[in-house]
Amino acid sequence: MLGAAGAVAVRSGLAQSSAPRRIGLLLNGGPGPVHDAWRRTFAQDCAQLGLTEGRDFTIEPRFAEGQLGRLPELAAEHVRQGVDAIVALGGPAANAARRATPTIPVIFSIVTDPVALGLAETAQRPGGNATGVTSLDPAQAEAQMRLLKEIFPELQRVAALSDQTIPAADASGLAPIDRANKAAAEAMGLRPQIVKVPAPNAAAPDPDFDAAFSAMVRDGAQAVVAFDTPLNFAHGKRIAGLAVANRLPAMFAGGMSAAGGLITYGTSVADTWRRLPAFVAKIFNGTPPGEIPVEFITRRELVFNLKVAESLGVTILPDYLARADQVIR
Repeated sequence: MLGAAGAVAVRSGLAQSSAPRRIGLLLNGGPGPVHDAWRRTFAQDCAQLGLTEGRDFTIEPRFAEGQLGRLPELAAEHVRQGVDAIVALGGPAANAARRATPTIPVIFSIVTDPVALGLAETAQRPGGNATGVTSLDPAQAEAQMRLLKEIFPELQRVAALSDQTIPAADASGLAPIDRANKAAAEAMGLRPQIVKVPAPNAAAPDPDFDAAFSAMVRDGAQAVVAFDTPLNFAHGKRIAGLAVANRLPAMFAGGMSAAGGLITYGTSVADTWRRLPAFVAKIFNGTPPGEIPVEFITRRELVFNLKVAESLGVTILPDYLARADQVIR
């Protein structure tokens, strides 16, 4: 990883260019509604900062289509084409972009812990060519497990749905988000089961969530917490459907209520997107990314889906509904 001295080599002074800057967009997933919504929001928020798409910048997307092994080559393609900055959505995409270039600014979001993942030396001073925004909430795992235990006092076994794309796994195969949730569940007196879905590849492009839920049922899981990992984020509706089919109350992270889980609680990766244009503006005005502090989104969203509650035959008490930001009926 680049140190502070290495940050001098990072491109700066891009504001002096009169031609539209080229932003390389690198995504774990593929084109579709999420990408389209991001593009619209990004362009609107950039316009508020005086940056107009087409006049001041263009966006060149590259999609891994869920096959994360393609990310290094897609990142290298952006580098070969000489983009002025890379916006990477997701930890695997951010890591691929950072490894592909020590000089082109990399702006990331949808990462868990940028320091633990090696994207920044410290949050206050990233030090290299990468910076960005994260919805990392160190207390989220504990808060989610506590809420589950409050709503379902008889809960003893909880499954935690993760995936193998998350970097920085330890010798046991657990990434930082896995370890945090395992510890939080145990602190609540729960027995956690970490279920990690294998990364898709050319031979098996479809994530095997059916096998994941079969493993949960065999272990006697009584509820499931779906992390905001790349695969879960891309396949939220499928996960929610399997949860209902297997009679498991599902909790998703903030911003994922459209998936159709019983509970949505926590910080939202979607909230991080609104901050990305500010990073682009600073970098295009010549500020090295290593000098731009990583920003943290800490607002938690709470949503209950009463349609799902009815399907599962469970009741959410009025006191909890009164605390919700939204109740889907």
